[in-house]
Amino acid sequence: MSRKSPGMDMTTTLKALAEPNRMDIVELLRNGPLTVGEIADRLGLRQPQASKHLKVLSDNGILEVKAEANRRIYKLRPEPFQALDAWLNSFQRVMQERFDNLDYYLRELQNKKKS
Repeated sequence: MSRKSPGMDMTTTLKALAEPNRMDIVELLRNGPLTVGEIADRLGLRQPQASKHLKVLSDNGILEVKAEANRRIYKLRPEPFQALDAWLNSFQRVMQERFDNLDYYLRELQNKKKS
């Protein structure tokens, strides 16, 4: 299991999440940690198939794995989602600025029509 740093590569995260089964796993784990068997059962996957997806998510720093006896407990790591949130918020700021500029421009046009 390799662990990415908190400033992990956004492309790696997005590629790992692009597969529908992996996104479903992330959605499941949003509510708390689960074993591979629980994940497989809830998603209707065979255990080897679920394990394969869990490995990809773990290798890309999205999941953390904890061994308890003969079970593996998987849970989400917050860092990749915090990085995605920060990245998306940067776009939100840019878009808000553009909307503010458009609003200002439209007001100027309305004021010119009134004059």
